[in-house]
Amino acid sequence: MKYNRVNRKIHYWGSAICALPILIILVTGLLLIFKKDSNWIQPPTIRGVAKQPEITFAEVLEVAKASDKIAINNWSDINRLDVRPSKGMLKIRSNNGWELQIDTKTKDILSLEYRRSDIIEAIHTGTFFSKLVSYTVFLPAAVILLLLWITGLYLFVTMTITKRKNRNRRLRVRNV
Repeated sequence: MKYNRVNRKIHYWGSAICALPILIILVTGLLLIFKKDSNWIQPPTIRGVAKQPEITFAEVLEVAKASDKIAINNWSDINRLDVRPSKGMLKIRSNNGWELQIDTKTKDILSLEYRRSDIIEAIHTGTFFSKLVSYTVFLPAAVILLLLWITGLYLFVTMTITKRKNRNRRLRVRNV
């Protein structure tokens, strides 16, 4: 069987197999490109007044508990703390997707908004569905896409070389 025929079969079946996972990866990737520019995807970082954190972890938990939307009762409800000393603020990411920003000097709540970037990233990697889906659907789709890219590049280069040879042959025939 000729290599070009095998190459076309790889493109035919490979593109069909990986179409949906790659579409999901592309759309979520496009959204993630704009996460710093879109308040809907990721809340903007609000500056506090301090240049050095003055808040304690106990105070962080107390401020977080005081807010109803974020639903934090203890440290196990917190996914991550992000301290930004140069901006005078601290971000609390809860397990339920909400983000609370606190001034590290005054302990005031600067912002309380839903953070969609984490769920978009989970969909992008396939872990939103399950780790098994990530490894059995998204990883093979990525490998197939890489294979399609390599074989497509090969087709492009060979076709370009063939067209150039044919054009040069036609020019030589005309000049004779």
